[in-house]
Amino acid sequence: MLYALLTGITLLAFAANSLLCRTALGAGLIDPVSFSTLRLVSGAIVLVPLAWLTGKSRLEAKAKGSWGSSLALFIYAIAFSLAYVSLDAGMGALILFGAVQATMVGMGLKSGEQLHAVQWLGLISALGGLTYLFSPGIAAPDPVGVLLMLSAGVAWGLYSVRGRRAAAPVSSTAANFLRAVPISAGASLLALSFIHAQPAGIILAVVSGGLTSGLGYVLWYKALRGLTTTQAAVVQLLVPILAAFGGIAFLGERLSVRLAISSALILGGVAVAALSRASRRDTAALPSKT
Repeated sequence: MLYALLTGITLLAFAANSLLCRTALGAGLIDPVSFSTLRLVSGAIVLVPLAWLTGKSRLEAKAKGSWGSSLALFIYAIAFSLAYVSLDAGMGALILFGAVQATMVGMGLKSGEQLHAVQWLGLISALGGLTYLFSPGIAAPDPVGVLLMLSAGVAWGLYSVRGRRAAAPVSSTAANFLRAVPISAGASLLALSFIHAQPAGIILAVVSGGLTSGLGYVLWYKALRGLTTTQAAVVQLLVPILAAFGGIAFLGERLSVRLAISSALILGGVAVAALSRASRRDTAALPSKT
């Protein structure tokens, strides 16, 4: 029951990131660079003390993160913010999720992982959905926003792959957030002439960084203790759906036919590929009965 509650809260937090960012940037309450910087700073402010309080082992205390992961985290954050200047919350979350999964699968293939026919079918379905989503037409999303969100997804996918085997995920995440702060601060200096922020925009950025990102990641790591690999892969499919319905309910966005069809193809395809891939991994992890 506890793990189910933690999982539900975490998924809502991840979906809320899209809603908070779209609310702030769609209304011009803050510029994208400042939003990203405040998000990373507030995330670090929350994560660093939590990592210190929960870092009971010597291994956790030595988790320092890496500059490579921090750079990937920064690219994700800045591209995510820039994309939401033009993309709706649900559209952006769907593109982000598809790009993250495609990147992680691609990295698996690169490392020698083999996919079965069912997995290829799922990936083809997802790619078909993305192709239809981006095809020219009245309902097609802004191409610049699409490219930016795809970049955010690739960066987050790389960050996830790099941190997949972290022995102390909370401490490593805190260290990566902390390292990403000076990178983002440098970007803010370069974009100084474009910086603007209203109080509401600042509050939304801080909530996104400290609450739905910082605490959200900590809760997700705790929730993972009660989830199998298969369950973890499947429940993440709910994030873009929650973001889409949140955009409709709170931001007045519309669910277009194009988005509905694309979502079914992409999420259905990813679900098939993720379930097959995760099930094989779970089975392989079972002890031998010899």
